[in-house]
Parts: sequence; C-alpha cells; structure tokens
Amino acid sequence: MPGERRPADESAGRDDGLLAVRAGEGDEEAFEELVRRHAPGLLRLATRLLGSRTEAEDAVQDSFVSAWRKLPEFRRDARFGTWIHRIVTNRCLNVLRARRPAVDLEGVPEPQAPEHEASPARVAEGHAAVADLTRAMAGLSPEQRVCWVLRELNGLSYESIAESVGISPEAVRGRVFRARRYLTEAMAAWR
Repeated sequence: MPGERRPADESAGRDDGLLAVRAGEGDEEAFEELVRRHAPGLLRLATRLLGSRTEAEDAVQDSFVSAWRKLPEFRRDARFGTWIHRIVTNRCLNVLRARRPAVDLEGVPEPQAPEHEASPARVAEGHAAVADLTRAMAGLSPEQRVCWVLRELNGLSYESIAESVGISPEAVRGRVFRARRYLTEAMAAWR
C-alpha cells in the first residue's frame, strides 16, 4: 500500500534511526515523519487489539506523545519501529486490563465480500461467526489476546512478539498455544 513502510525494508529502518536521533534532539519535523510512517500500521494493530477505533486512536496518540517525551532515552541500537510498536502494544494491554470484562469486536470493520458472493444467508452466517468469535475472544486474558492477535492477524514472529510484549519467545508460544486451544474449542460449532 502507498505510504506504508514494510518491516523488511532496511533502508527505511536506517532512515527511521536517523529521524529518531534528530527527533530526540528536538526536531519536530523528523518526529512528524516518523508519525506519518508508523501511524497507519500502529492504528490497525491497536484497532485489532482493542476492538474500538476510538480507543485505538487514543492509544496510538498517547503512545506517540509518550515516545516524543522518551526519545532522548531511545537506545540507538534498537529499531524505532520495534520501540514504538512495543509502546503501543503495552498501552493497549493497559487499556484491556483496565476495562475488564469483555471487548466487543463488532467495531472492527469486516472486509466486504464481492457483490456476487454476498447472499443474505452468507451475510447472516458471517455476522453470526463474528459474534461468536467476539464472545470467544472475550474469554482470553489480555496477554493471550495480544499474543494471538500479533501472531495470527499481524503475522509477527514469536521473537518479534516477545520483544514487543517484553516476555520470552517461549512464553509467547505458550500464550498463543493456549489462546488457539481455547478459541478452537469455543468455535467448534463452526468447523
């Protein structure tokens, strides 16, 4: 997609490092460029984690404010993308923990089916499946939910998730495994 930074793009990572250094020295334009580069992907992540576009926007904005304040402390050996990703993930975890019990995923937009495939029965079935998945995901702990979303919906490696969440890759594997097992059992009627 235009304007989206691919994680595998090493030159963008180096550019991010330079921009982070400049922003840490007070260069607002450098920080604005970092926000432009990373905000769309972080907003998608936060929306998936929180299930609410409004809460996701707040979490990403709060994370960028926090990042701006902490930029002088930013370790230059880390990648800015990984660092801001961790800040957003932790902010979302805090929001999830604070609002117990359940999270409604109805606010996350579904991709639209092409017109020729969108029969009323198929649409009704899709809505029922989303409702059941929403109820099932409410049964996951916030920690399991974050790891599952980062792995299954964002396609991150266990190592990347571990770095973002601040736990070991083995702990991530355990959380993803337990989340998958729980969701498989909860969604058994849809197999």
